[in-house]
Amino acid sequence: MRINQYIAVLDSCVLVPMPVVDTLLRLAEEPAFYSPRWSEHILSEVERVLLDKWKYPKDSVERRIQVMRDSFPEAMVTGYEELIDPMKNDEKDRHVLAAAVRCGAHAIVSNNKKHFPAKLLEPFELECITADEFLEHQYHLNPDLFISKLSEQASDINWTLHQLISKHVPSLARLITPPTP
Repeated sequence: MRINQYIAVLDSCVLVPMPVVDTLLRLAEEPAFYSPRWSEHILSEVERVLLDKWKYPKDSVERRIQVMRDSFPEAMVTGYEELIDPMKNDEKDRHVLAAAVRCGAHAIVSNNKKHFPAKLLEPFELECITADEFLEHQYHLNPDLFISKLSEQASDINWTLHQLISKHVPSLARLITPPTP
């Protein structure tokens, strides 16, 4: 059961930090808030950042990416390669836009919005939104289910819900947790 048919391409920058990717992928599990998409290029970037920049062990990185592949086999976008060169956005992220166009995505979820200017996305009826913005939108689809999924995630890592969202989804933390008088 999907809450909606929204398709979002997840850029590597939102697939690297574990609590963020965990939240994004939990929301894509049934009952799903949206359908995630990525490409070989995106997963290669995730692998490279986790290995080279974050210094994760190779077996841990390989396991993480394999779990993503196995859990969401429909997420892999193929056949976008010929669309890369014509894209006019930042050269380093043309492959992301090409994948989004190829799969008919509604959005690119990226914390690097400057690589995806709105003017260049408009012809494809796409938007680029940060993970924080995206999660806030998802919350509004079904607040109770959203809180349930995030509460489970927080419990799994021995955090409170407030700790999880205040660190990784600040706008949502303000929305869910009213300020104390």
